[in-house]
Amino acid sequence: MKTLKTRYKVIYQIVYTLLGWAVRLLYPLRVLGRENLIKGSGFVLASNHLRAIDPLYILLARGFGKRMLIIAKDELFHINGFINWCWKVFGAFPIDRGTGDRGMLDQAMAEVRDHGTGFLIFPEGTRSKDGNLGKMKSGAFVVAMEAGVPIVPCVIRYSAGKAKLFRRIGVAFGKPVSMEELGLTGEYSVKKIREAKRIYTETMQRLIEETKDRL
Repeated sequence: MKTLKTRYKVIYQIVYTLLGWAVRLLYPLRVLGRENLIKGSGFVLASNHLRAIDPLYILLARGFGKRMLIIAKDELFHINGFINWCWKVFGAFPIDRGTGDRGMLDQAMAEVRDHGTGFLIFPEGTRSKDGNLGKMKSGAFVVAMEAGVPIVPCVIRYSAGKAKLFRRIGVAFGKPVSMEELGLTGEYSVKKIREAKRIYTETMQRLIEETKDRL
């Protein structure tokens, strides 16, 4: 699985540093709760989703560190060679939801579980059209449960409604939510996942409300 190998590590560090400087000059970034990010062990970072560019700002808000994994739609890897390369450098890997092939996802979960890698995912599954939090899908919770790692809530907000030059972009990280808190210990069941989605939706709504005047 080439997208998950370490051959991009040095390139990632260089590109992350240069791109971080450029982006922060053009798009002021305000970050809250960075101390809530887990270090030294795997976690799922589950965020609301407003714009296609969200992953970039979330990675920059997290701060320099180990390259994370990011789920991306398979079609995003067929735009052109350069875009495909950029996705790989930043840890993205394609998922073709129409095939039901879990191979890539299983390897990603192994990275999270066995190598302390962070996994960025958007549990709504698609971008919000009205800015409000949408219905949660099961993916983030299945990943966290099978990898046995906590979920870190994340909220991104654009002061101009979108990425606009010299307009602030805010990112807030909430306290990690354990598998016990989500009721995802023991054997998998649809009922457990349904309840976990309800609990996590309430957690995200609280984080949105608590940070709306600060981001």
